[in-house]
Amino acid sequence: MSKDPHYQREAENYQRPIASREYLLQLINQQKAPTSIDHLIEILDYREESDIEALSRRLKAMVRDGQVFRNRRGGFLSFEHMDLVKGYVQAHVDGFGFLTPESRGKGSKDVFIPAHEMRKLMNGDKAAVKITGFDSRREREEGHVVAVLERAHQSVVGRYYREKGIHFVIPDDKRIIQDILLSPDYDHNARQGDIVLVRILEYPDQHNPPIGMIESILGKENDPGMEVTIAINTHGIPHKWNDAVVEQVKSIPAEVAEQDKRGRLDLRGKPFVTIDGADARDFDDAVYCEPSADGFRLYVAIADVSHYVLRDSAIDSEAVERGTSVYFPGEVIPMLPEVLSNGLCSLNPKVDRLVMVCEMDIGSSGAIKSYRFHEALIHSHARLIYDQVAEFLFNDAADQTCEPLRRDLQNLKLVYQALAKARKKRHAIEFDTREVVFEYNEQRKIENIHPSARNEAHLVIEECMIAANICAAKFLKQHKIPALYRIHEGPNPDKVPGMVEFLAVYGVRMGVGNLQPQDYAEALQQVSELPEFDMIQTVMLRSMLQASYSPDTKTGHFGLALQDYAHFTSPIRRYPDLLVHRGIRHVLQTQNQQPFSYDVNAMTALGETCSRFERRAEDATREAADWLKCEYLQKHVGQQFSGIVTSVTSFGMFVQLEDLMIDGLVHVTSLKRDYYQFDAVHHRLIGESSGRVYQLGDQVVVQVARVDMDERKIDFDLISSTHARFIGKDGKKSRGSRKKPAKNYPASKSKKSRAKPGKGKAKGKKSSSRRRGK
Repeated sequence: MSKDPHYQREAENYQRPIASREYLLQLINQQKAPTSIDHLIEILDYREESDIEALSRRLKAMVRDGQVFRNRRGGFLSFEHMDLVKGYVQAHVDGFGFLTPESRGKGSKDVFIPAHEMRKLMNGDKAAVKITGFDSRREREEGHVVAVLERAHQSVVGRYYREKGIHFVIPDDKRIIQDILLSPDYDHNARQGDIVLVRILEYPDQHNPPIGMIESILGKENDPGMEVTIAINTHGIPHKWNDAVVEQVKSIPAEVAEQDKRGRLDLRGKPFVTIDGADARDFDDAVYCEPSADGFRLYVAIADVSHYVLRDSAIDSEAVERGTSVYFPGEVIPMLPEVLSNGLCSLNPKVDRLVMVCEMDIGSSGAIKSYRFHEALIHSHARLIYDQVAEFLFNDAADQTCEPLRRDLQNLKLVYQALAKARKKRHAIEFDTREVVFEYNEQRKIENIHPSARNEAHLVIEECMIAANICAAKFLKQHKIPALYRIHEGPNPDKVPGMVEFLAVYGVRMGVGNLQPQDYAEALQQVSELPEFDMIQTVMLRSMLQASYSPDTKTGHFGLALQDYAHFTSPIRRYPDLLVHRGIRHVLQTQNQQPFSYDVNAMTALGETCSRFERRAEDATREAADWLKCEYLQKHVGQQFSGIVTSVTSFGMFVQLEDLMIDGLVHVTSLKRDYYQFDAVHHRLIGESSGRVYQLGDQVVVQVARVDMDERKIDFDLISSTHARFIGKDGKKSRGSRKKPAKNYPASKSKKSRAKPGKGKAKGKKSSSRRRGK
């Protein structure tokens, strides 16, 4: 076993260590043919049943995690020997799908999987595919599924139906295209249309649909909180604590133990404060700032979660599976048990708390001159609210809680202004996205929707947190500690050309190649005063790749215009932050004289799962919000709302309602008295006879026509457009006068009410189909 380079690590983690994954992969790669488990047992000279059983479990786990492949004869081989592409599958409602490669670089394209290959897959599955062809017209590879490495769904949420004696469930997630047949071997009490959780007993293959059994009946569509119940179960978000976690929680004290305070930097004399939303329940960061000779000394204190959550403990294992806390409207699924997230690791006022502190010296221009990390002890002096601090600091409002802290809060304001100046100087992209707040009645049904407002107090805390995150990344990089950095590769090459064409409509010129953060920042500045600003910045945001977690130290964060960035400030609710804390803690306690318990391979795997679970949380919360928006508009069918055209397609245009931020479709067939052609370049629909133009950014008045809760789709009828644009037969554009919203638009008497195919090929880049309204 001495040949195993990771034997020491395995010995620390297990009483009876076996070959590490890395060593097993090395052995398998050295073989000239697929290797059986018996051959590996012989190489490793295992004779004890416990060792053989542990090896079998480890090999199964390696197959599950896509590290090795097992063929039909039971032989193990490396994917390097098979020239396969591994990744996660995104299914399309029309049957085909795409595989996103997990190991390709920036700009790599997804692999197309045709519908007949998708029969054996479900949305989110991890698969290995062999490239079988290349579609030059669409510039994409096509793949054949060789193996399903990991199933995304053990259970599926859907609606139960019985037709002609056949019992089946239609999945709520429309990307799962197969209905699930119910096994006759299991009884149930579901009624027609009930929303149920069905456990999959047999997964689909090339010829057979999935088979399952009803695990539980979740309720009816209109039950309170059903939107969250469906989202949690659809995305497989862990939401119940297992017995091991419950048992460990019993041993956690209610208050900080005196022995845990020893050996820490005592900062209880400094007036730290927390600043959060009015409805916040967990406070994982506190701040304090004082002037220095040439600027400021800023302290950012973060709850020391790593002190309480040890690696491989029951709570830690569950946190890995959750990856992040999930914030639904009106409900939170926490990453950590509440005894920690709302108790010992929440920096509540007037109590001692263990923290990890980043102490920074910041110059008057906002440059971070030096920094230090400490395991420390603080005593928060006050729990403040964003609105309260914003009014006190920026509007000179009186406040009894803030007044005794006036000098310290003023210092925070000054250091924020310095940091904001440095942020602007480096041309960080400043998107100002809006969110909405859902209000419930006593029956937990949606009552109202209104936009949430960010104020300057939010920005004060944001700049302090970004500064601490920068220092954490630099610290770990300096000490060569494997860690998860927050990386953002920047623009998506496939989407940049469309964004550039779109911005040109508003007079903004951007190049297509080698875009820098400064290009985005300057473009945003040019459109900042336009009424279409929210929509424009959304288009720009969608042109970029999503940020992720990785031990990669070279990519940096494009959006923030930073080379070094890691998440340090929220270990209560994000697992990557907890890993960052463990790395910093390791250096502080061992002076980096001992090897860190994580290596780059472990961090790479954790980065992939944490990134995936972050997307899972985003998808689940978005779907719950979409449900609530549909439920809200169900009560307003027939009413009119102001909105803006946010997208134009060949089949119509999407409109987002002002303030409510609800999107719906005005179908092209509902537009009046004309055929409409789609001009893809200029994002507009043009009436063939009238020359009437509807385009991206138009301000309109629409009427809610239909709400489909099953599909989460909303249809609007167009009532009026603020600006009437026309294109004459000579191609020149003219604009009509502003019109007031018409209460009743007369229906057309045209005999044709369906889409009419175009005659021949359209000119230029316009859509080749022609559509006529009613």
